[in-house]
Formats: sequence, C-alpha cells, structure tokens
Amino acid sequence: MNVLLLYPRFPKSFWSFEKTLALLDRKAMLPPLGLVTVAAILPQEWNFKLVDRNVRVCTEAEWAWADLVIMSAMIVQKEDLLSQILEAKQRGKQVAVGGPFPTALPNEMTSAGADYLILDEGEITLPLFVAAIARGDRTGIFRSGGEKPDVTNTPTPRFDLLEFEAYAEMSVQFSRGCPFQCEFCDIIVLYGRKPRTKNPGQILAELDYLYQLGWRRSIFMVDDNFIGNKRNVKLFLKSLLPWMVEHNYPFSFATEASVDLAQDQELMDLMVACNFGAVFLGIETPDEESLTFTQKYQNTRDSLSEAVNKITRSGLRVMAGFIIGFDGEKAGAGARIVKFVEQTAIPTALFSMLQALPDTALWHRLEKEGRLRNKSANINQTTLMNFVPTRPLEDIAREYVQAFCDLYEPERFLERTYKHFRLLGEATYPKKGKGAKKPLNWKVLRALLVICWRQGLLRQTRWQFWRNLWNMYQHNRGGVSSYLAVCAQIEHFLEYRQIVRDEIEAQVAEFLEAEARVKPEAEVMEVLGSVKK
Repeated sequence: MNVLLLYPRFPKSFWSFEKTLALLDRKAMLPPLGLVTVAAILPQEWNFKLVDRNVRVCTEAEWAWADLVIMSAMIVQKEDLLSQILEAKQRGKQVAVGGPFPTALPNEMTSAGADYLILDEGEITLPLFVAAIARGDRTGIFRSGGEKPDVTNTPTPRFDLLEFEAYAEMSVQFSRGCPFQCEFCDIIVLYGRKPRTKNPGQILAELDYLYQLGWRRSIFMVDDNFIGNKRNVKLFLKSLLPWMVEHNYPFSFATEASVDLAQDQELMDLMVACNFGAVFLGIETPDEESLTFTQKYQNTRDSLSEAVNKITRSGLRVMAGFIIGFDGEKAGAGARIVKFVEQTAIPTALFSMLQALPDTALWHRLEKEGRLRNKSANINQTTLMNFVPTRPLEDIAREYVQAFCDLYEPERFLERTYKHFRLLGEATYPKKGKGAKKPLNWKVLRALLVICWRQGLLRQTRWQFWRNLWNMYQHNRGGVSSYLAVCAQIEHFLEYRQIVRDEIEAQVAEFLEAEARVKPEAEVMEVLGSVKK
C-alpha cells in the first residue's frame, strides 16, 4: 500500500511569519506532527511519502504513486483541505481525512467527497480504519465512542518523513487534554479534561530519534497546556535534564501553559534548567468579569501582570493570546488589552476576535440562544465573529483593528521587545552547562544583515534599534541572538496588520450593508402586522 500523507496549506495568519521565515530560507514554522504520528501508527509494511503544502506542491509523480491519500487539518486549513480532496478524487484516489477539522465538522468531509473519516484520536480509530481496508471496504466513518487512548502506547513519530531544512522548529507532544473548562475552548472537547501524558522514557526516545536524524534547533512542545499534569511534567523534566547535559544541550524548547505556571517556582526553574526559553500563555483579557463569564477562573486567582512578570523574571520569554468580543464586555476592551500588553512588555501578543468553535460549550449556548451567525468557524485573525455579540459587532471590529495595528506599530513592538529581554537578563538562571556554540552560517549572517539594514537604517526605528541593541549587548549579552530573532517578527506583522485591517473592514462594510437591507424589510413586516391587527 502506497500512502501519500498530504498536509493542507495554511492561509496567511498571525503565526505564518512568511517574511520572517524568508530571512532564514525556511518555508514553515512547524511540521505536521499529526501526520508523522499517523504514519507511525499505521502498518509499517506500508510505504509512505509526506507532502506538506506549506513547503512545496505535490508532484504528479507523487499523485500517481499513491494508492491512498490521507490528510489531516485544522479548521483554519479548511479551504485548502477541501480543494485537495477534490484534486485527489479527480485523479481517482481513495481519500481518508482526520484531525480537528474533520472531527468537528464531519458532514463537510462527506460532502467534499472523502471516502474514509478517521475521527477523534488516531490511536483508537486508525486500527479500525486498517481493519476496514483489510476487509476491502471502500468507505467508512471511524469514531472512538468517547474513549480516550493511553498515550503511553503511542509510537515514536516518523520524523524521518519530514524535510528538516524547511522548518524553523520541530514539534513534539508530551500530553493531551487540559484540566480547565474555558467555555470557548475546543481542546477539552477533542481531548478531554483529564490530561494524559507520555512517560519520560517515551519522550526521550523521540528526542533521541530527532538527535540521530541531525536536528539541532528549537523544539516546540505542542501541548495545549504543558503543565496540565504538574506531577508528571516534573518527572519528565527531571529525566530530561541529565539527557540534555549528556547531549550538550542540543535543543531549546518552547511550549504553551496556563497562567498558574507562575505559582510553581520549582516547575519554572526545571523548565529553564532544561533549556525551555519561551512559553505561550492564554491570558485572553485583563477584564476579570469577562474571564469569569467565560469560565476561565484560573486567570482570576492572582494578578495577571504579576504572573507575567514572575514567569519572565524566572527566565522564560512570554508570548500570550488575547481575545475581544466576550459577552458582557464593556467598550474599550481593545485599548485595555493594548495597555496590558505594553505594561507587561509582552513582545508577541496573539490577538483575535472571539469565535464559537463547533461543539464547544460556547457554541452550544449560542445555538440555544439563536445567536450563531453560521455554524462553521475560522480562528484566523481576519474573520469576523461567527455569532451575534452583546455589543455592536462593528464597534468590536473597529476596536480590534485599531488595537492590532497599535500592537504591531514598529516602534512600540521593538520597545516592549527590548524591555522584555532586559527583564530576562535580570533572571536568576539555574546553574547549567553551555551547549556547543553553533557556527555562524551564511543564512544567519544574511538574516542579521537584513534586519540591521531594514530596522537600523531604512526605517524610522533606526535610532531606537541601535540604542536598544547596544544596551542589550551591555546588559544581556547572552540574549542578543534571541532578542534579534524576536525583533525580526515585525517583518511579518508590518504586512499582516494591513491585511487584518483591509479584510476586517471589508467584512464589516458587507455586514452593515446586509443589516441595512434587513432592517427596512423588518419595518415593513411590522407595519403590515399592525395593519392586520
């Protein structure tokens, strides 16, 4: 059986970083971890080829080689997934789909022509699919029936199928699930509220494999909440530390965690000792009423600004997510988010309008209240909310666009990046050895020269850029390379903030036009109703 693993293209988004990646001649931030895990679960006597359409297109020879095409996608990849199903069917290929998007909206997959729907978690549903193939079934829908797999049995992903040089970072997963119950989150729908973790030896085997394959750069632990099971994550980190020492610190790590990380100094120190350099926090909003309404209680127990500062001063660069459009939200939410981000000096702040994702508690509540505008969703930053909010949609959109542009105004972005790295320079780092210095290759040197040319000479940031760089050299010399890497993100955001403005403003104009057409019709019906009475 020849299996073509096909990963659909992402649209331009907050995380796509095309302009920044181009500086280092990379094609994508992260590889498709789900598909290389699927390849490890399927029968190893099958033959596999993987094409990530974010890296390159699929050749006609690869299409012809395939007996079966398997695709996995998130909701944001919807457009390209549907187009690739059509491409495969036009070539007479059997198509199987899985992942978060097909699991959330399976009817869209059958309508698009997919033959097999491998839904929920693959450790349970892939064996059902393999059995169906063995029987000669030409179609099928495979579900877990609510069962969650024991991930300690998940095999090491087939990292060998990836084109390593195409990616800025590698992906590894330690756990699935999250103990919290945020109303808008689909993670607890997909993976449950009881975090399931791999065992330390299992993860070390994955790192060993990446090391053997030659990977020596950053690894993103793609867990939606790395610290969901603090006991197990500490056991893992205590096993990881001697491995890192023995291998001379070949990797740096980043991950996602809940804000209560700030309450556990031992855990933060272990992460830093193991070469974790950054953590993404789901802050969402500084408005406590909105946090309470959306059931994100874990963010209301302590001061959010103090938590961010404590994590930063422990040596972890903070990235954070923010959302506008919660029910009961007061006017000015966008400006309050900008103020919070600048007060806490968070360089990379993911900012979106709230979306009701399929099958979440928010989605079900809004459906019951008759407030869903459509039953699909797109978590990209260029899409209007898919439900009727409690304050005018156009007001939320206007605040959102203004705040997004303010957050990524070059001088403001560079200033908070500088402040953040100065705080990191004051961190008391655990004692650890130093990894082997990586040679300064031409790609890195070229990227550095481009950043210095654009930000230090061409733009009005020139004086700020050189002043901050000199101060970084004086006060946080070890952080200069990471600092410049974050400064490079503005190359992406300069273009992307204009895309956000253009697309949101166009959608708002279309929305208001539709509302204007509906309103006179409603008034006519009201008049007719009164006449009949």
